[in-house]
Amino acid sequence: MSIARTYTIVLEPEAEGGFSVIVPALPEVHTQGETADDALANAREAIALALEVRRDLGEEIPPDDSPRIERVTVDLDAA
Repeated sequence: MSIARTYTIVLEPEAEGGFSVIVPALPEVHTQGETADDALANAREAIALALEVRRDLGEEIPPDDSPRIERVTVDLDAA
């Protein structure tokens, strides 16, 4: 039986191209990809591996208690 887990990730574009990913609830997870889709796929794989290692070592599987991240748009009058 499997249990679905959801984690917040930070997907950040890199100046030289591609994207890097971190997972605040799993500080050991860092990955990247050439496209956003590649980075997301790599993140899923890295998260699954990190959780398997934690489980096999008898360590806690942390919940995603990351703060909610939203984007807002504001209007700025031209100078």
